[in-house]
Amino acid sequence: MRVTQSMLSNNMLRHISQGYERMAKTQEQLSTGKKISRPSDDPVVAMKGMSYRTNLTEVEQYKRNLSEAYNWMENSDAALDKATSVMQRIRELTVQASNGTLEDSQRQIISKEIGQLKEHLVSIANTQVAGKYIFNGNDTTTQPVDFSKPNPVSQNGNPVKIELSKGIDIAINVNPKTIFTYTSGSTDSGLFGDIMELEKALNSTNPSDIDSFIGKLDKNLEKLVSERAELGARYNRVELIDARVSEQEVIANRILSENEDADIERVITDLKMQETVQRAALGVGARIIQPSLMDFLR
Repeated sequence: MRVTQSMLSNNMLRHISQGYERMAKTQEQLSTGKKISRPSDDPVVAMKGMSYRTNLTEVEQYKRNLSEAYNWMENSDAALDKATSVMQRIRELTVQASNGTLEDSQRQIISKEIGQLKEHLVSIANTQVAGKYIFNGNDTTTQPVDFSKPNPVSQNGNPVKIELSKGIDIAINVNPKTIFTYTSGSTDSGLFGDIMELEKALNSTNPSDIDSFIGKLDKNLEKLVSERAELGARYNRVELIDARVSEQEVIANRILSENEDADIERVITDLKMQETVQRAALGVGARIIQPSLMDFLR
């Protein structure tokens, strides 16, 4: 094969152009920190990247769901704690009022304080988190306790469930039907009913059976404590799920990084090698094309 000047020139240009392409690719990797910038660079890496990114997006959503679950459960626990304190204070006042030596005016003063405590319980039952009522089952937009209505206390005890991990739904609310209760009748019952009957008895001029309210209040207190304990058990499980999801997030980020991120040390080494090769190619090319026909014609 006869090698001509134009062949040498074309080969030199082709090699130099390929060198620039490789340097441009290396420069792109250094600028972005990624192995590829388009699917055509490496379809396998791109396909795996989509799968890993989907997995990471799911994990990040579970983290947001966990944050919402913590918000609801911690607010519910705090509200139940306050409700328990209020009920204990009502019980103390009831024990005090059961003393037969108290005068009517003294029992009425106790009744007024119990009335205020009852209103405080109503405000606790109507606790809102981010504009949502947390003690009205899955109907979070309706006030659960409103004594201006014919049915003052909601009977919605449906759970509010959030998916905290793949296929794991956890109820983040407590069942208000077991704690904030009211049943109207000849003798009202339930938490609010018992307190209202207690107020009536204290305002009566001939009170009787005030001692019996102590047992009723104890039952309501037991329900509050039991529901809070059940909530605490679920909270512990949420913490375990949180730890697992956090590990999954770390693993997902690591796998995604290994798949897509460029090995910077290796890329810089490749770049230095390409620079060396490119300078050599330019130097050789300059020497090859230097003795051109024009040099002989001078």
